[in-house]
Amino acid sequence: MNSFDLVIVGAGPAGLACAIEAKKKGLSLLVLDKGSVADAIRRFPVDMTFFSTPELLEIGGVPFTSAGFRPTRVECVRYYQMVARYFDLPVRQGVEVVGVRRQGEDFEVVAREGSFQTRTVVDATGYFGHPNRFDVPGSDLPKVRRYYDEPYAYAGREVAVIGGKNSAVETALDLFRNGARVTLIHRGQNLSQGVKYWILPDIENRIMAGDVRALFETIVQRIAADSIVVEGRHREEFPNHAVFVMIGYCPDTSLLRQAGVEIDSDSQAPVHNPNTMETNVKGIFVAGSIAAGRFNNKIFIENGRAHGKLIVDAIVSSR
Repeated sequence: MNSFDLVIVGAGPAGLACAIEAKKKGLSLLVLDKGSVADAIRRFPVDMTFFSTPELLEIGGVPFTSAGFRPTRVECVRYYQMVARYFDLPVRQGVEVVGVRRQGEDFEVVAREGSFQTRTVVDATGYFGHPNRFDVPGSDLPKVRRYYDEPYAYAGREVAVIGGKNSAVETALDLFRNGARVTLIHRGQNLSQGVKYWILPDIENRIMAGDVRALFETIVQRIAADSIVVEGRHREEFPNHAVFVMIGYCPDTSLLRQAGVEIDSDSQAPVHNPNTMETNVKGIFVAGSIAAGRFNNKIFIENGRAHGKLIVDAIVSSR
């Protein structure tokens, strides 16, 4: 069994920022990710552009240059993968962690590929890999998708988008502009007040013009191979070729729970000290958006990247 001062689960920006700080302090470390470096960003919509400017996304003091004022998804993935190479971070990709358990004064991090002993653990797994539950008949059909990548396969087809927040609105607009016939289904009376202010007038105008059909105060009752059934304010069955369930994501706290970390029942956030990011279990830390639980709009790359220094400073001071 390999032994380290620090094992970081998750190779996104927060995990990488923590790894950089640990390496600067001379700690032995390992970063594990079930996907690739910046895997969540890699799975964002193909043509996505970040609202942040490049300098707000930098980690490790490495400049982030972008062709435009705001970086694209591709530029972000390339940047974080370049940073991992620049610092020669020990990242093992394609390694899924399935357990964390106490072993004496240390911890054992259990992956399908083997186990690793460490003095401290950082959970930086984010939330994008764990969609909110959507349990209706037919939700397991191949045409039902929880992630949106690009619109071109749906031109001329009947597509339903479920949700009323930013991801649903942006998905509906992109599909419409590329030739899909879009029906937006939302349980609320109106779109979320959190929809970006520069996007809200666009979707409202498309709905008023009839370009995007919107069914408010409506939920999906059943999904069939070639149709979808809704109920509520609108009760009907209509043709459908694809469904995008864009109702958000939540952190997977199963690893933390296994190790005895307390999870707040309301926020679903792990109990932790915001000054050190250490949880109620000594030696287990959280970094990035997982620290906010279901309120993941409170922690972004811009502020989550600062968690690494807090964590490593706490580890070093306790040695």
